[in-house]
Amino acid sequence: MSTGPEAGLATLRSAVLDADGLVRALATGRRKGRPVPVVDGREVRRVEVRVVDLKAGRHLQVTSYDATQAHTTNHLVGEAAEAAVDALLAEPFANWHVDTATETHQLRVTKKGVPLLHTSTRDEEVAPSRGHDRPKDRLLPEDHPVLRALGISDAQGRVKPTRQAKYRQVEEFVRLLDASLTEAIAQGRVRTPTADDPLRVVDLGCGNAYLTFAAHAFLTDRLPVRMTGVDVKQQSADHNSRVAADLGIDADFVVGSIADAQLAQAPDVVLALHACDTATDDALGRALEWEAPLVLAAPCCHHDIAAQLRTSAVPEPYAMLTRHGILRERFADTLTDALRAALLRREGYRVDVVEFVESAHTPRNTLLRAVRTGADGSESAGEYDDLLAAWGVRPRLGELLDHG
Repeated sequence: MSTGPEAGLATLRSAVLDADGLVRALATGRRKGRPVPVVDGREVRRVEVRVVDLKAGRHLQVTSYDATQAHTTNHLVGEAAEAAVDALLAEPFANWHVDTATETHQLRVTKKGVPLLHTSTRDEEVAPSRGHDRPKDRLLPEDHPVLRALGISDAQGRVKPTRQAKYRQVEEFVRLLDASLTEAIAQGRVRTPTADDPLRVVDLGCGNAYLTFAAHAFLTDRLPVRMTGVDVKQQSADHNSRVAADLGIDADFVVGSIADAQLAQAPDVVLALHACDTATDDALGRALEWEAPLVLAAPCCHHDIAAQLRTSAVPEPYAMLTRHGILRERFADTLTDALRAALLRREGYRVDVVEFVESAHTPRNTLLRAVRTGADGSESAGEYDDLLAAWGVRPRLGELLDHG
């Protein structure tokens, strides 16, 4: 059932403020031509709202997610909660998804700024959970079978002390994937998967597939998914196939180079997680060839551009950036990913460069998140050309795209 703009907003507001019936509300995306939504002075990409019972009474809990972490505030049901919800509704979110005990409300704001609400009735009533002490920041609980199979958790379902950093890395990547995919599907950038045509995810240069399996485990609890991993090592494919078989996971692991990977159908999501040096460029090149709607790439090593900077003519007055080896390597990291982001934008993608886990847990914590929009990339093309002219480098991704 669909409703008009004013009635739709009123219905949505009422559902979010229904302290007895609200299960969860989720706001994502940014309206076309509008600034990024701001909550408590921070630019955010996603907001979750639920009802919790505290010692001080029933509260509306608002959890907002910026590029790196979650921030939670509690508002007493009544005037404080109403003010908080009105403030959220005033922000330029593109999509709202609200689950109540008996209904699901989906609100989408059109390119012209018109809010359209669709409401459906649940087949069975759901009881809201209002516990405040639920485990936080755990999209994959410590005792999840996939974490045991990967050796991150022990037989008792507890994360091993030596694997805490890996667990944190897995959690934060899955959180970013969840937010990115939820937003992309809501905006129509990624199609809605079905049982007959599941979400097609390919991980290029998957290695031992820690993040691949974590992503699959998380996604399959929410939607149909088919995972394919590609790696040059037979040993990795054998290991991953055994893990998949033990877990009963519907996944394929292919031996071969990224450049030669052949898929029966183009993927919806391309992952390239810690593929070394120019292997990340090869993965991004294949993603662009497939016109993949969503791309998540966590680069590892940037030797190619670092080596070129040793012999290239450095523009004045920036010689100090490359004179010392350690500074040259760090600058090469930044320059390489800036060039990759510019090329993705040139090819019609919206690109964010974010830190997906604190540097204390892994030094390779940058993630390129790209969503295909088909936008005009001429401005980014000019920026890319200017960078090449200034620094005299030849990035691998540019060579792949411009020379085949």
